[in-house]
Amino acid sequence: MHTAAEETVQARLILSLHRSVRLRVVLSYLPEDPLAVRMAFPAEFSLDEPADGGAGPGTDGADDIVWVFARQLLSAGLELPAGVGDVHVRPAVGRRTMVELRAPEGTALLQFDTTDLRRFLWRSRLLVPEGEEHLHLDADRALAELLG
Repeated sequence: MHTAAEETVQARLILSLHRSVRLRVVLSYLPEDPLAVRMAFPAEFSLDEPADGGAGPGTDGADDIVWVFARQLLSAGLELPAGVGDVHVRPAVGRRTMVELRAPEGTALLQFDTTDLRRFLWRSRLLVPEGEEHLHLDADRALAELLG
């Protein structure tokens, strides 16, 4: 019964006022983690420096960078600026939504087509409607994962 909502969308990583780069972002939602959404980015967009002085992120075999944050934050940010801490979401001119991700290594500003984000959220709500997340929480599993 537990299935996932997953959607690959295009985003723009804003590098400066006049420069941006297109990248693939995989959005995913898991009913067993009903409060969270995940955004996965290609490893070559990591701000981390290689520890061994090697070629750096994005080399063959590198894992995607995954950010996990509240589904409600993504939903709220489509209408009004939302977020405290590492993740901020806000509407932008036209049918665009900006997502700002803050890490010790730096800040990434991404621009999404709002229609893509709405479609993803709609698919997630088919799995777990808003307000029913508590019915899908497994406290024992969460505690076991936390205690590892």
